[in-house]
Amino acid sequence: MISAPLLRRGCCLLSRRAGASRTAWTRRTVFLRGGPAMATGGKSSRSSIHRYTNRLINEKSPYLLQHAHNPVDWYPWGQEAFDKSKKENKLIFLSVGYSTCHWCHVMEQESFKNKEIGKILNDNFVCIKVDREERPDVDKVYMTFVQATSSGGGWPMSVWLTPDLKPFVGGTYFPPEDGIYQVGFRTVLLRIADQWKQNKNALLENSQRIMSALLARAEIGIKGEDSPPPFPEVMARCFQQLSESYDEEYGGFSEFPKFPTPVNLNFLFTYWTLHRASPDGARALQMVLHTLKMMAYGGIHDHIAQGFHRYSTDQRWHVPHFEKMLYDQGQLAVAYARAFQISGDEFFADVAADVLLYVSRDLSDRAGGFYSAEDADSYPTAKSKEKREGAFCVWTAEEIRRLLPEPVEGASERKTLADVFMHHYGIKEGGNVSPAKDPHQELRGQNVLIVQYSLELTAARFGLGLEQLKMMLVKSRERLCEARGHRPRPHLDTKMLASWNGLMISGFAQSGAILGKEEYVSRAGLAADFLRGHLFDASSGRLLRSCYRGKGSSVEQSAVPIQGFLEDYVFVIQALFDLYEASLNQSWLEWAVQLQRKQDELFWDSKGFAYFSSEAGDSSLLLRLKDDQDGVEPSANSVAVANLLRAACYSGNMEWVEKAGQILAAFSERLLKIPVALPEMARATVAFHRTLKQVVICGAPEAEDTKDLLRCVHSIFAPNKVLMLADGDSTGFLYHHLPFLSSLERKDGKATAYLCENFACSLPVTSSQELRRLLLL
Repeated sequence: MISAPLLRRGCCLLSRRAGASRTAWTRRTVFLRGGPAMATGGKSSRSSIHRYTNRLINEKSPYLLQHAHNPVDWYPWGQEAFDKSKKENKLIFLSVGYSTCHWCHVMEQESFKNKEIGKILNDNFVCIKVDREERPDVDKVYMTFVQATSSGGGWPMSVWLTPDLKPFVGGTYFPPEDGIYQVGFRTVLLRIADQWKQNKNALLENSQRIMSALLARAEIGIKGEDSPPPFPEVMARCFQQLSESYDEEYGGFSEFPKFPTPVNLNFLFTYWTLHRASPDGARALQMVLHTLKMMAYGGIHDHIAQGFHRYSTDQRWHVPHFEKMLYDQGQLAVAYARAFQISGDEFFADVAADVLLYVSRDLSDRAGGFYSAEDADSYPTAKSKEKREGAFCVWTAEEIRRLLPEPVEGASERKTLADVFMHHYGIKEGGNVSPAKDPHQELRGQNVLIVQYSLELTAARFGLGLEQLKMMLVKSRERLCEARGHRPRPHLDTKMLASWNGLMISGFAQSGAILGKEEYVSRAGLAADFLRGHLFDASSGRLLRSCYRGKGSSVEQSAVPIQGFLEDYVFVIQALFDLYEASLNQSWLEWAVQLQRKQDELFWDSKGFAYFSSEAGDSSLLLRLKDDQDGVEPSANSVAVANLLRAACYSGNMEWVEKAGQILAAFSERLLKIPVALPEMARATVAFHRTLKQVVICGAPEAEDTKDLLRCVHSIFAPNKVLMLADGDSTGFLYHHLPFLSSLERKDGKATAYLCENFACSLPVTSSQELRRLLLL
């Protein structure tokens, strides 16, 4: 099968996760000429006059709205399109992407805006557009097919389906015309249309064979009397596999492209806690801290306006794919906060704060939710006709010299602020991006900032004091940030997803607890209130998948709201547990346990065990899958194991411990053979076998001695613990579910800590030093 070139700069590689389905359209929209303006995005012109308007104009998704004025007669995923395909006996062309996907923009500009290609599509196919972030279930089914039948996967994803929705050919990005190495989109369309006319029965038989193979491949469940695998073997093999792929020089776990992989980093943190005194433990910690530092120094980190870009196209973390995703920010904030928690190095705390500043400023809705992403592409100037990747973020040497002309006082040579800044951040007169990483010459003559030298070396090079240099660099970055503020901003995807908001709530809550920043905890609470108000149906107890920024400061829903998927539940439940431990507000525990019960009801596989990614009952979904890989986000079942164990500790419901073991047993073969595919689940095996420590603090929430014990708990990275406050409120959630708390008392009138396992508690501790010693055992 034909697939996109996966290693090109900016290619939207298979780097995220999948999931969901939507009810039929009730309104048939005519394919019009003329109409209202669409959401921005892609390499489009600035014209607001549209010759075409299709059914996507009535959608809320920014990605679908980007295609609402294509000459292609697009349909959203739904019964209207399915019925048309069957009635007219036409194949379906399914195109899946997302609004900040660079190569989705390229394919739209080259093919979907082309009138001739549009006519071929309209004459021969029923064309369906899907936002993979709205409908991860649809995306996952067909991405599974593309990966199984081609050399890779990614977005845009292009799949041809029979009228009964079975795939038979697919790929990713196609250039419009034939080239030396790839067949063009026009040719592919005409060949497939001809095959449908000439060899329909053969295509149908082939699609049925493919589906049978996919069904067999998708089976994940307990076979016989399988039990959870032993954690020492799983952890040792996962560490070995990560160690073998580790880049000793630049960090990370591949040559290029290089993705932030928080699941790997979190695994190594946990591995270190088990082997602190051994060489392997030391290596695990070194791998994490070095990777985090190299990422922070690299161009993947936005040194001017904070936050992290999607991934690096090179080994050095230098030239990024410039989009910024919410889920990266949430997970990386936690990773950097944990690095500070373990190492005490303020550098990591500063980077965590940097990430949270970016999200607070640029990805936050006034109502409290978090937006999904910022695009890689933007207009270089206000007068530009076409967008370019990275235009908002890159600099010429001439710009730097113009913005930073002042001479440096006390320097060993006659140098300007620009000279110092350019030296430190690797700026070159002709640009610092290799042509090999810029195949379309969008970055020619431009510079991506990368920390080229340490502060000490730069200070020595110019004869400056260290503090003087730091102030100069801060001043320079502020000036560049102000200048960048006058550039046209990239498209902002203002869709708000329950799952990604959950990851970001965890980012604020955990960082707030570790760094002692109450404002971060408050921001997490505001976002949780937003979820409860806009992405939760109290009457059914169910989460919704998405909502959207409306006019003014309003928040809007789709005409037919999309129901939440497994990933929405697990990430929100995890976030609520994290928020409770940071805020000690028991209402978050109550909601988390309520959602856990609903998750069990909607997604649990009572025969094969573990959770399905989507609900039963959607006839448009050919497969009901269980994701078996931790990617740039952890898989839902991996997080579910830890959630179940935490839920059991907070509620006393030991059936959830049993469920956690059944998930581990269902994935046992994969955990034993290639645990590097499931590092988040691998580390959850430790929590299952060792049981979680319940750290109970008895004391008044506002008392200083209580706060001292809480600060001690938050200062230590102990991954297999849960924290709770026993404040004497017998009507609260914890006392209702955990009767043993009533027997715990403060010792000598002081705030007191107890370490409990399976609700059996140790001797009381009033000293934070003694509590620290016990937590580190």
